[in-house]
Amino acid sequence: MQQMILDVDTGIDDALALMLAVRHPNVNLRAVTCVAGNASLEQVVRNTLTVLDVAGAGDIPVAAGAHRPLLAEANHAAHVHGTDGLGDLGLPESMRAVVPVHAVELLRREILASPTPVILVPLAPMTNIAILVRMYPEVLVNVERIVFMGGSASVGNATAVAEFNTWHDPEAAEIVLSAGVPITMYGLDVFYSVTIPPDDISRLVAASEPGAQLVGRLLQHIVSVKGGEVRVAGDSHGDIGDAGAVCAAIDPDGLRTVNLPVRVSLSDPLTRGQTVVDHRTAGHEQHGAGDPLFRRIDIALGVDGARYAKLFLDTVTA
Repeated sequence: MQQMILDVDTGIDDALALMLAVRHPNVNLRAVTCVAGNASLEQVVRNTLTVLDVAGAGDIPVAAGAHRPLLAEANHAAHVHGTDGLGDLGLPESMRAVVPVHAVELLRREILASPTPVILVPLAPMTNIAILVRMYPEVLVNVERIVFMGGSASVGNATAVAEFNTWHDPEAAEIVLSAGVPITMYGLDVFYSVTIPPDDISRLVAASEPGAQLVGRLLQHIVSVKGGEVRVAGDSHGDIGDAGAVCAAIDPDGLRTVNLPVRVSLSDPLTRGQTVVDHRTAGHEQHGAGDPLFRRIDIALGVDGARYAKLFLDTVTA
């Protein structure tokens, strides 16, 4: 069984990812840590606890982490996720409580306590993970891989070149990329490619089981706000977004990756937050593979969308 920890800024697609991780039979979700991103930290925590309730999760520890990026101000995404971060669906507040430790302390505890190396899946700005790497680098020996949703080897969404999570806290992303553990970047190059067709969304909405119904309603919201996104195949299809990174952690063979040099742009205001990926096969002497500021990680450049969509649907409706 895979030992997994999610770091989230719940959010619509973080909610889908939580549902998948909770319900997959081969995943032991050891903990969920929360960070400001799609919404404020307080709202993210509330959303996370609510989704775990609807998912039927057991006693999974949840902790609150960083209120804002390492250096920049927080920039939330209510225009995509709604004022409450969950599409303003009016979901009831959970009676669950967070554990009385900071998210970084919970990460340290659960990684070190795991009987086998953990797959760490950050689906948010990587502020918590960067602090962990700086404060407790010894935990990295028990991290099998980091599979993060963020970055892009092509175009962005927060800006012309930067993806939201890396743009929100680029310093944190740069720290994590230098952590020295195997890393997979599940970025915008594949993010929109795992989609659920409208007939399946309608069936989910009509389901009697609360978790499946919530998944359907969240996908409906995604369709409503991303109808003009040309990277989504079909106007009425809903992409599962962050949940695709959990699919990649569960079933890496559905992903096509290339090991390439990458670094995060920090200073130029025009490119800040961009994951600068060096696709060259030669000419690395000045910049790229030969530059110590670039780190080689696995970049997702292709995905079997039908395979991951089936994995997602089979799991959340089981």
